[in-house]
Amino acid sequence: MDAIDLKIITVLQENARIPLKNLAEKVFLSSPATAARIERLEREGIIIGYSAKIDLKKVGLPITAFINLELNPEQKPTFYPFVREHPNVLECNCVTGRYSQHLKVAFDSTESLDTFIGELNAFGHTETQISFSSPKPHTEVGIEKILSEKTEE
Repeated sequence: MDAIDLKIITVLQENARIPLKNLAEKVFLSSPATAARIERLEREGIIIGYSAKIDLKKVGLPITAFINLELNPEQKPTFYPFVREHPNVLECNCVTGRYSQHLKVAFDSTESLDTFIGELNAFGHTETQISFSSPKPHTEVGIEKILSEKTEE
């Protein structure tokens, strides 16, 4: 990856719907050259998809919570399909520490969240935190800045 690839990724993270012509202008390439770079980044698995950001509250999911789960390793074959298929699970990460799984979930009510936690308890002990606000909500990776700082070291 070079500086142009990094710029393409940065711009696409900000607005994946930017017209190719406008993106090409931002990176000082022709549209075909820009399209070829995007295709290569996709083929190499650097760009893995495009999505729309939504306001969870406005779609009826005002309760965001983080759940830590102590999962017995033997339960992974059952647990992983469960969380992958559950529509309220936004993320699930295998982590270090007492709790081996860290989930981010969104629900329409605390009652629905409570029901879900009950289902999770079949897999192990849980600890839940409900989010009141997000002073820094999910953002895209500032890959250009991170990598430029790394090369300055």
